[in-house]
Amino acid sequence: MAGSATDWISLAEAAEILAAANVRFRPTTIGTWARTGKLQSIKLGGRRFVRRGEVKALIAPPRRVRADHLQPGLFEDLRG
Repeated sequence: MAGSATDWISLAEAAEILAAANVRFRPTTIGTWARTGKLQSIKLGGRRFVRRGEVKALIAPPRRVRADHLQPGLFEDLRG
């Protein structure tokens, strides 16, 4: 499924999203993450863009799953 153009944001916008959640990183740090593959990115006209969803996932709380929603017997081999 193709994303829309608004899915891609500048490194400065990514830094603003993180700063709003009291997580402060410079755009250059986010650019390093993008160049090293820690964040998916594209480069257009000499500027790098990252996916908004990936940046927001950095600040999202971990998901919790109820034990009764797990596949039956999934962890039986862990019992002593």
